[in-house]
Amino acid sequence: MKGLVISAPASGSGKTTVTLGLIAALRARGLVIQPFKSGPDYIDPAFHRAAAGRESFNLDSWAMGPEQIAHLVGKAVGADLALAEGSMGLFDGVARHGGAGNGASADIAALTGWPVLLVLDCRGQAQSVAAVALGFRQMRRDLRLAGVVLNRVASARHEALMRLALDAVAIPVLGVLPRDAGIELPERHLGLVQAREHAALDLLLSRAGECMARHLDLDAILAAAGGGLAPQPHRPLSPPAGRIALAQDDAFSFVYPHLLDGWRAVGATILPFSPLADQAPDDSAGACWLPGGYPELHAGALAAAARFRDGLARFALTRPVHGECGGYMAMGAGLVDAAGKRHRMAGLLGIESSYASRRMHLGYRLATPLAPLAGIHAGVLTGHEFHYATILDQPDAPLAHVTDAEGVPVSETGSRRGNATGSFFHLIGERP
Repeated sequence: MKGLVISAPASGSGKTTVTLGLIAALRARGLVIQPFKSGPDYIDPAFHRAAAGRESFNLDSWAMGPEQIAHLVGKAVGADLALAEGSMGLFDGVARHGGAGNGASADIAALTGWPVLLVLDCRGQAQSVAAVALGFRQMRRDLRLAGVVLNRVASARHEALMRLALDAVAIPVLGVLPRDAGIELPERHLGLVQAREHAALDLLLSRAGECMARHLDLDAILAAAGGGLAPQPHRPLSPPAGRIALAQDDAFSFVYPHLLDGWRAVGATILPFSPLADQAPDDSAGACWLPGGYPELHAGALAAAARFRDGLARFALTRPVHGECGGYMAMGAGLVDAAGKRHRMAGLLGIESSYASRRMHLGYRLATPLAPLAGIHAGVLTGHEFHYATILDQPDAPLAHVTDAEGVPVSETGSRRGNATGSFFHLIGERP
C-alpha cells in the first residue's frame, strides 16, 4: 500500500489541517483513503475517521513492535492510498539514542517506506525555509522527503522568495496555503475539540477539501506516494471478557481502535452505553470498561446520573470494572472541577481528583500490573499518560508498578478495590 507521512518541524504547523483537507480532496476525486496517526492520540484519528469514512489506526514505534505496526498497516487493504499524520516534529520522540523505536514519526516513515510530506509554517521567514527543509531531508538517510507544503504564506512575493530558495536545493513545493485560509480547528486543554462535538464538521471538512484542491498539487502528491509494508499476523491483547460493556459518549470516548478491533477479532462483543444519558452497563457483559475523555466538563451530569452510578456499583459486585484516566476519575469518590466545585462520582474507588489546580502529566508509560486489570492477565503493558488532574487522595491499593519511557518510576500507580480497577494509564499494548 503506497502512502505518505504528513509531518512538520513542530506541533502547530498545520499537519492536521493539511491531512484532513487532503483526505477530503482526494475522496472528492473518488479515491479511498486509509488514515493513520503516528503516536498516542485520540483526537486527530476521530477527525480522520470523519473525513475518510474509515477507522484511523495509531502506529507507534515505541509502544508497538514492527509486527503489530505491519498488521495495522494491513488495514489499508482496499484503499487507494495511506495517509499517516505525524505527531509533534518529525524526529521528536523519547530520549533514546539511535532513533529507532523512540516513538518518532520518522520511525513510521522509515519502517513503512512512506515518503514524508513536510508542512512548513512560514510565518516570520522566507528563504530560510529551504535550510529547514534541507536539514529534514538529510537528517536520516532511511527517509525520503516527497516535498513540502508551505503554510501560512503572506503574499505572492513571500511565496516567490521561498520557491526560489527551495528550487536551489531541489526540494519540490507540492502546495502553498495562504495565511488566511480560514480552516483552523478549535482547541482546548488536551488538544482539538473532539470531532463528535464539532457542530459544523461536515462543512469544515468540505471547505478544507476545497482549499487543498485549490492550493495543493494533488497529482504531484499522488505521484510522490510510495513505499508499502507487507501485512503480518499479530496476536492482540486478550479482551477482558467475551462481552464488554463500553462507556461511549462525549465524556468517555478515548479508546484506541486497534484495541477494540483486536478484541472483536478474537470473538469479543462490544456493548456501548452512555453514562451521560444515565445508562447502566449491559448486565449481560462480563466486564465493564470506562475509557478516558472529558468527565471534568460533564461532572455535574455524571453526579446526577443515579441510574448509571447504581448500575455500575451492582455490576462491580460480581464482575470487573476498569477505568482509564477520565474513567478512573469517574469511578472515584469525587471530582473537583476547574471552578473548585466538588462533584460526587461513582465511589467504586476512593480517589479524589481536582482540576482546580492543574498540572500536566504527559508521556509514555510502562505498567506491570500487581493484579489482573479488568480480567486481562498480561505482563508489561505499554501506554501513555496525558492529563491535567491533581490527585487529592488515593487511599486504595496500587494497581501497577509504573515507569516512564526511561524506566523512572512515576507516582500515578492506579488503584484497585475489589473488582474495581483504574489508572491514568492509557493502554496501547503489551511488550513482547
